[in-house]
Amino acid sequence: MTEEPGNKTPRFILASASPRRTDLLTRIGVPHEVIPADVDETSGLPEAPGAQVALLAERKARRIAALHPEALVLGADTLVYLEGTILGKPSGIEEACAMVERLAGTWHEVYTGISLAGPEGRPAESSFEVTRVRFRPLVRKQIRLYVSTEEPFDKAGAYGIQGYGATLVESVEGCYFNVMGLPLARLIKMLDSRGYDYPFGPLVRRKESWL
Repeated sequence: MTEEPGNKTPRFILASASPRRTDLLTRIGVPHEVIPADVDETSGLPEAPGAQVALLAERKARRIAALHPEALVLGADTLVYLEGTILGKPSGIEEACAMVERLAGTWHEVYTGISLAGPEGRPAESSFEVTRVRFRPLVRKQIRLYVSTEEPFDKAGAYGIQGYGATLVESVEGCYFNVMGLPLARLIKMLDSRGYDYPFGPLVRRKESWL
């Protein structure tokens, strides 16, 4: 990471315990710490899925930013939306099977909200991305086999596209990384607009003369 004189890059905190999100931040060269945020995820939420994930992401970012005012904090939240119904994380085997069965052979939407808060009291900036995903038709044995991997249990909609869940997917329209839990193109634009310097950030802040 580069720094200009008198312009120290702030700490970057991911307010999420998701291993997929920390992996994606690492992929784009953003050094970060992980401090999960514990917030109310049930009350005062708008009905629209995009507004809902954006608000939850902002709650998480603001919670950790209040504890670490010197840091730039990223909050994120993901949900799966099928025919007017929000599919969260399954509570067990039967619910996971039921979710995957509902998704089989149909299109659904994956919404991920992201929010950047701080440093030093800078107001939060929040947004969301939506990606359409179509599952191929599945028989019950395939569904049971997938759920038996235990991959679905910590994921909205009961599947992970980056793992065994890739075998369930027939088509994706939009940002693939959004389905993993972090819309990278949108996040990069927000980091750039906030002036955050990282190895693949705006070239005007890079010191290498060959650029």
